[in-house]
Amino acid sequence: MARDTTDETVISGIEELAEYLAEGCKPQDQWRIGTEHEKFPYFTKDNSPVPYEGTQGIRAILEAMQQRLSWDPIIDEGKLIGLVSPQGQGAISLEPGGQFELSGAPLQTIHQTFAEASQHLKDVQAISTPMGIRFLGIGGSPKWTRAETPVMPKSRYAIMTAYMPKVGSQGLDMMYRTSTIQVNLDFGSETDMRHKMQVSMKLQSVATALFASSPFTEGKANGLQSWRSDIWRDTDNRRAGVLPFVFSERFGFADYVDWALDVPMYFIMRDGHYIDCTHITFRQFLNGAMKDHPTAGQPNMGDWANHISTLFPEVRLKRFLEMRGADGGPLEHIAALSAFWVGLLYDKDALNAALDLTKDWSFEQVAAMRNAVPAQGFATPFGKGKVADIAAQAVEIAVQGLKNRKQTDETGRDESIYLEPLEAIVKSGKPLAETMLSQFNSDWNKSVEPVFEAYAYK
Repeated sequence: MARDTTDETVISGIEELAEYLAEGCKPQDQWRIGTEHEKFPYFTKDNSPVPYEGTQGIRAILEAMQQRLSWDPIIDEGKLIGLVSPQGQGAISLEPGGQFELSGAPLQTIHQTFAEASQHLKDVQAISTPMGIRFLGIGGSPKWTRAETPVMPKSRYAIMTAYMPKVGSQGLDMMYRTSTIQVNLDFGSETDMRHKMQVSMKLQSVATALFASSPFTEGKANGLQSWRSDIWRDTDNRRAGVLPFVFSERFGFADYVDWALDVPMYFIMRDGHYIDCTHITFRQFLNGAMKDHPTAGQPNMGDWANHISTLFPEVRLKRFLEMRGADGGPLEHIAALSAFWVGLLYDKDALNAALDLTKDWSFEQVAAMRNAVPAQGFATPFGKGKVADIAAQAVEIAVQGLKNRKQTDETGRDESIYLEPLEAIVKSGKPLAETMLSQFNSDWNKSVEPVFEAYAYK
């Protein structure tokens, strides 16, 4: 997320919080695709991490990107920590360990998504290559210890860094040593939101298996296909994971609000400064828990928007839906992740097929799959088969959904071309993590150093 929200409209009742989410409902011709991806910057001379400061640092990259793009700076306590397009065409932000993130513009087609990601990578490479810096596109930091990983100067991250060890064992690894691809998608009504949320919550672990690319930690194979996904199993379980109430036939905006109200907060912002609120829930905040703080004032809609951006379920509901299950990966995976979910959710027939595929899945089954997939991937048992079987069906549905959309490029190809990497993975039965492990155990002679060359963006 590039920038926290400021909206001083005072909250007068809990019903306004559900109304805020419902304002995201849009007619289908206004549905858009917002793709985000993170990547690890590193020095090519020794595959070491890039610090924030210095002439060959992340701040210097941001400053050069600002000149190149003419985007507005995002400043936190005097530090440049991101950029945002003045035309609303995306933003660049920093994750806690220096992961460099593009939050893309709201686009109409996957063709545009691929072009946007391609151009962004060209821009950053034009700036970083002369500095001896490249970017690694996988889901977990393969070499650096947490102590070796740089710390970005963002106030919210300082609050989170202090809080994470209190609520789980792997929160700091999540913050500093993982990277992801996400896609943000729209809904047309509360019913449409429910159907999309239910399908994507149930299939999120299938996406995790398809995009798994984090089998290394601190220079060794870690026994996992998605270390990034496994980390989320013990980061902060009050605000993460599979949400059981989403499985209800009556699930709606108010149910999500009721859950979110009882999750501890991270912060509120006042006059550009962050106030630590990790000791209270949002419901307690509404009930006056900060009334004696000299600058907190009354809870406002900006506080609510920021709070729901700090919730981390497998699928996050804001005024749109965020798909959160995928590891970071190469350019082709950035487009494929968006294509997978657009194909499943943005075509009526495909959504109905996905609903039918998952209709009998219980919360307990989905939670068990989610817990097993980080280690077992495609081999995870589910029903009478394995996750590999579900992945094949889901990709097939998504392909047809994209064909039904009939969004073609200048050569007449529809968006289903962006699912070819997933079709290949399903056919071979080998997600990227398994390919990486095969290389590690053979050509790489059990060294992770070659991963930096093999999986750097080029």
